Formats: sequence, structure tokens, C-alpha cells
Amino acid sequence: MAHSATYRPTPADLAAAKDRTIPDLVAPDLRVLFCGINPGLWSGATGHHFARPGNRFWPALFRSGFTPRLFRPDEQKELLELGIGITNVAARTTAKADELTAEELREGGRALAERVRHYRPRVLAVLGLGAYRTAFGRPRTTVGRQPETLGTTQIWVLPNPSGLNAHYTLDALAAEFRTLREATETG
Repeated sequence: MAHSATYRPTPADLAAAKDRTIPDLVAPDLRVLFCGINPGLWSGATGHHFARPGNRFWPALFRSGFTPRLFRPDEQKELLELGIGITNVAARTTAKADELTAEELREGGRALAERVRHYRPRVLAVLGLGAYRTAFGRPRTTVGRQPETLGTTQIWVLPNPSGLNAHYTLDALAAEFRTLREATETG
């Protein structure tokens, strides 16, 4: 796995990344633990979360005010200093999230709940409505703050920042992230 900012995985690198896992970026008592559905092939090849060009996680994080500048995926460790971490519902790297089975998502939801209880972030922000609905058995969930908690951790569901999610523009995605940021600043 290469870790430079200019590294572009080759097709062979991407093929070899299938079914890999990448480490969580997590620490106790974070302000927000962002949770992707699962790592994509670019993330598997580089070892960085939300690494695929066109993924809007990093621009949404910046535009919403969570970060003081636009971070690159290879700078992800700097998020910990801002009280932000990253994990995934399912650990297995795939080309598309729809390659995951419902059972993998449910299993991932159980493991995620354990991680959240262990690390105690103020907020768990799951990035993907469908994945949250399946992982936590909440078929009617909508975007935003959820009524349930995991221990003392608030749960928010935000849109998937993948460039494949055409339902949300970057501006709309950043607005949802901003709502979360403002909520974590006020209580």
C-alpha cells in the first residue's frame, strides 16, 4: 500500500484491494465518529478512508466547517486532533457498497455498536441511509439526528458522500454535514 499524496492505484492495485480491510481512525471520546458503509477499492489500495477521487467526504467536511482547510485522504490522521474519527459499518473492501450482503451489514452494525460503546464518541454519523436502515433494522429512518442512542452517543444519519450518490449535490451534502457540526457545537 502506497501512502503518498500523488499515488494513483493501477487497475492491478485496485483488483488486488478487493476484500482488504483498512484500519479505523478512532480514539476515545471523539466529537464525531464518521462511519462509511465500507471501504472502496481506492481506500483498500491506499489505506486511506474515502480515497477515491470524486468522493465528496473531504470537500463536505471542509465546506461544512469541520476542518479548517480541505484535507487529502492521506492526511486523515490529522482529523483526530479535531476530535473526528472514521470507521465503517462493514470492513470488507468492495468496488460498490451493493456488493455487501444484508447479513454483512447487520453483523457490521453489531460490531459498530460495540466500537461505539467502547470509544464513546459524542456522535456517531453514519454516511448512508440504506446501510443504516439495514445494519440497525430501522427501515423508516430518514436523514438527520435519530431518536435512539448507543449508550450516551447520539446517532445521526447523513447521505453517502460517494460520487455515485446522485441524490445529493456537494452543496446539499455539505449543508447536512454543517447541521451536524452546528449541533455538536451547541450540545
